[in-house]
Amino acid sequence: MNLIIGGAYQGKLDYAKHEYSLGDGDIFTCTESPELDFTRRCIDRLEEYTLWCARNSVDAVEMFRPHRAEWADSILICQDIFCGVVPIDKDMRAWRELTGRLCGYLSKEAESVTRMFCHIATKLK
Repeated sequence: MNLIIGGAYQGKLDYAKHEYSLGDGDIFTCTESPELDFTRRCIDRLEEYTLWCARNSVDAVEMFRPHRAEWADSILICQDIFCGVVPIDKDMRAWRELTGRLCGYLSKEAESVTRMFCHIATKLK
């Protein structure tokens, strides 16, 4: 699995499309729902999934763990919402923490981790 992280509008999806030769049909874009399509080569906007998890008291890491074989060869993309100013709102803090914990878990499992900043890829792992 390859994990791509970075702030909003930093070129994460464009990088993934180019680097891994992805077409639009290869990409599943998360919405704020419990549904994930592990059959696609790429799962984008994991932070939307963790928002649903935070609002419904679901541990995103525990939701990913049993599906390890399904996403083992995937490209996972997540917006970096776990840095910067800590939100005042309790729910937004929970979302931020959960997203950080999921990315921490995924980065340990990943073959590679890439951080995007200003459309420049930096390999972290």
